[in-house]
Amino acid sequence: MAHFDRPNGQVAESVIVEPDGSADVGLILSRQVAHVSLDGRVEVLATMPLPADGGVNTPSVGVASVTGIERGEDGTLYFLYSAGDRHLTGLWKLPPGGEPTRIAALPAASFANGLARDNSTGNFYITDSTRGKVWQVRPHGGTATVWAEGPGLSPTHFFGANGVKVHNGAVWVSNIDHGTILRIPLTGRGTAGTPQVRASGLDSVDDFAFTGRGDQLLAALNIPSKVVLITPGRPDRTVLDQSDGLQNTTAVAVDEDTVYVSSGALTTGGDANLLTARLDRR
Repeated sequence: MAHFDRPNGQVAESVIVEPDGSADVGLILSRQVAHVSLDGRVEVLATMPLPADGGVNTPSVGVASVTGIERGEDGTLYFLYSAGDRHLTGLWKLPPGGEPTRIAALPAASFANGLARDNSTGNFYITDSTRGKVWQVRPHGGTATVWAEGPGLSPTHFFGANGVKVHNGAVWVSNIDHGTILRIPLTGRGTAGTPQVRASGLDSVDDFAFTGRGDQLLAALNIPSKVVLITPGRPDRTVLDQSDGLQNTTAVAVDEDTVYVSSGALTTGGDANLLTARLDRR
């Protein structure tokens, strides 16, 4: 669908689908939010400012980074920015044709990675990869509160909690270091229930998306450059790989019968891209 300017830092990290089938992406190293039209044109919507130190104090990576992205019903985009700076790190919003503003701060020691919005409540859930937490932010922003934490979300050597989705009465979170996907139930009071491991053995699992068939999902495996189909009760199956154009797979989105997959090429140094594939529902 599109190729990004990898030499100038356009490392694709996240993707959200617009109603017309176009897409919005977060680009890590260039600190950008961009729109990808149906004919593959890449339009930069916002470029985030560097902190005074240039981003070297960004936790774990030493580079200020735009990561997770979501979309509101009115077209407002919400995205995460981690810069190792208390004035910049947190959840930001970008209204159509407007400028980005921060609506919730996160600690400078946080690397805010995955972002999900609960369509029933409007609440946002944010994974903190360095501190092993899931933060919750109310629909219009304000104070971020720790919604979940614990060993299953913590890192072992690099990043812990990474991708996040709200699905079937729970918040689902991947842990890139552990190679797992957890299901954390939403209780009747909206608090976090006991986490349950629903998938494991997933090498450097990043983002994931549900196919619409119960708890079946597609998971992006970053270092192997693969997308794996995970169906409860069945063996995992690789459905896309490097031969399809994947390079450091970062994110997956499903829109009806179309799957969107972003590749960052962060370690491969090759083609950062966004591709689509047809989801066979037979």
